Amino acid sequence: MHNTILIGAPIDEGQRRAGCVMGPTAYRVAGLAAAISDCGHGVNDWGDVALPALPEASCANPAVHDLRAVLGWQQVLAAKVEEALDLGGMPIILGGDHSLALGSVAGAAAHAAKQNRPLFLLWLDAHSDFHTPMTTTSGNLHGTPVAYIAGRDGFDAFPAFPKPIPAPQICLYGIRSVDPAEHAALLHHDIAINDMRVLDERGVVAPLREFLAEVRAANGLLHVSLDVDFLDPSIAPAVGTTVPGGATFREAHLVMELLHESTLVSSLDLVELNPFLDERGRTAKLMVDLVGSLMGRKVFDRPTRSF
Repeated sequence: MHNTILIGAPIDEGQRRAGCVMGPTAYRVAGLAAAISDCGHGVNDWGDVALPALPEASCANPAVHDLRAVLGWQQVLAAKVEEALDLGGMPIILGGDHSLALGSVAGAAAHAAKQNRPLFLLWLDAHSDFHTPMTTTSGNLHGTPVAYIAGRDGFDAFPAFPKPIPAPQICLYGIRSVDPAEHAALLHHDIAINDMRVLDERGVVAPLREFLAEVRAANGLLHVSLDVDFLDPSIAPAVGTTVPGGATFREAHLVMELLHESTLVSSLDLVELNPFLDERGRTAKLMVDLVGSLMGRKVFDRPTRSF
């Protein structure tokens, strides 16, 4: 049984399309707490984090926008996630755009360092998010967390990442949109890149089981960051960065059930839900269902329903 701790992160500043700020509320309305408690786990909702006084900061790349706000969110989320883990809880961060992982994974890394255990990262996303503030052309900082987590240069405005995660402990899964600058940088890092070509050829199970075996062998903690655009937009339209060819309903639930069976997940991000783009809440409900699978609910237990 997990003691889950819900942490709302209404972050919109990591990209330019308004709406992710409504994400935490949408997850609550879609029944996230009940889906978790129905699986026999404790649920403690800490509410939404709020921006602290914004630090002074600047970036030499003029494209970067909202740096100070992203830094503020990073600071408060890192502290909250570390606190939740220190208390023995399993934090579930309700986003908000993917820049929240700059903070959530930093908090998990700080906790892991205190436990003297390695932290592993499973990045379920259409994008590699391996830009730095200096290489991004869009200026959207939601495209930078993995680079920060892996210890890339270019994050001078950010606090030093507590303990950068070595490349072999990072698994990018479901990737299908990588900018040329990110691709070039990834070639210099030994990060497992399970793009959709790999998943089409090998299936979703084998690459994930191999990664989970490494986490278990190292007695590691596992942070899972689940982006709505990991899913195919035909089943999850509520995201501003849709990329065709994503995970199907069955594939996504299978991934979650494998994660549940592993018993390794110690913290979870739910990111990039934009309820303004949704169809009668169907994406929020699907994401809640996926968390249910992660917490032990079986996909075949569900009644059919209309949207």
